[in-house]
Amino acid sequence: MGGFFGTISESACAIDLFYGTDYNSHLGTRRGGMVTLYEGVFRRSIHNLENSYFRTRFEGELDKFKGNSGLGVISDTDPQPIFVNSHLGKFAIVTVAKVNNLEELERELLEKGAHFTELNSGQTNQTELIALLISQGKTFVEGIEIVQKKIKGSCSMLILTEYGIIAARDKLGRTPVLIGRKDGAYAASSEPCSFPNLDYELEYNLGPGEVVLLTPDSMTRLREPNEKMQVCSFLWVYYGYPVSDYEGVNVDQVRYASGLKMAAKDDVEADYVAAVPDSGIGMGLGYAEGKGIPYRRAIIKYTPTWPRSFTPANQSIRDLVAKMKLIPNRHLLKDKRVIVCDDSIVRGTQLRDNVSILYGYGAKEVHMRLGCPPILHVCPFVGFSASKSHLELIARRIIKELEGDDTKNLDKYATTGSEHYNTMIERIREKLNITTLRFNTVEDLISSIGLPEECVCTHCYNGTSYF
Repeated sequence: MGGFFGTISESACAIDLFYGTDYNSHLGTRRGGMVTLYEGVFRRSIHNLENSYFRTRFEGELDKFKGNSGLGVISDTDPQPIFVNSHLGKFAIVTVAKVNNLEELERELLEKGAHFTELNSGQTNQTELIALLISQGKTFVEGIEIVQKKIKGSCSMLILTEYGIIAARDKLGRTPVLIGRKDGAYAASSEPCSFPNLDYELEYNLGPGEVVLLTPDSMTRLREPNEKMQVCSFLWVYYGYPVSDYEGVNVDQVRYASGLKMAAKDDVEADYVAAVPDSGIGMGLGYAEGKGIPYRRAIIKYTPTWPRSFTPANQSIRDLVAKMKLIPNRHLLKDKRVIVCDDSIVRGTQLRDNVSILYGYGAKEVHMRLGCPPILHVCPFVGFSASKSHLELIARRIIKELEGDDTKNLDKYATTGSEHYNTMIERIREKLNITTLRFNTVEDLISSIGLPEECVCTHCYNGTSYF
């Protein structure tokens, strides 16, 4: 997916920029970049993060980033920030975006005489394409509206100009942009968890399509928010950080509420509840509370070096990371009936391996409880997983086995409790060698989030798109 951070201050911004960007590191592992503006000159660095961390790559360069305003990004797409000089003036830009019609827009721009310089492995850099689309506008706001009108997917962005930072959220608010404030400085970030330790107070949550201008002492609205919103539900299920709030709704509280609701409907008997860290913990605690049985740390994440496993581009590396980062506690597992809470099942390979390890450490029964419904669709809006094909999803592979066609009766398989749904869940359970398997329902997930149903995107579970 990716995340960004930008700040503009009355004093030097490098330290805030460095740590604020680092607090978005859980959102991606491919590339990191920072840019500052000093005496009219942009100073930029971009590093590969696949074999290292953001801090280790950039810490030795902090003296380079002079100036009082800057942008940082953790990207799972192309190298950024990008900077350009256009009739709008000089600007740098970072994006959290998924552009599904990139080739179409590339041809359109080339026919108009534009050219691309930031090629990545021979492919057009989508952030550069977005910058060129912005430059077609008479103003930055008009250019941003061109982007939001033309791209198929989603795009939130930060733009560093000579007079301030422009923050713009995706037209349907699929990804968040939050504003923090402290004396003499403003900041914008994908993750509000970047604010507290840098002494920023969460000031504002941009609405869908809203555009604001930040200076060291002001925030000015440049474009009103749109009325319709489709914020990604997977923020609360998986990639949001536990302490973060989006639309005023806390991530860990949603996970806890989901576990509580599931436990109230579950008649399974077990010795205790455990969770796959980190994103399964909130749900596990809620489930244990609702079930009235203990919570135990039967699986521990080795935090010093292992990142989140959904982000590496190579499947074999993802599988290795998923295995190496988790260490089971043999003492707690031996001869026990364990309920294990996790966020989701995408491909199933990681969960299958984890379950096998739990049995290998002596678990007598392994009951899996998932924080979201079965994933039936690759997301066309937000890059929250590396899956490119529907048949990479275990649920779709099962449907193909049952129907001979992975697209047949999808609505029935998405309906909790239907005969098709129950058959699919049982087949997944058998393949993963799980004692029992339960998924959260769309209804309970929406209820736990607490926003109106039409404001939350659930496309990956049921194919629904309201707008």
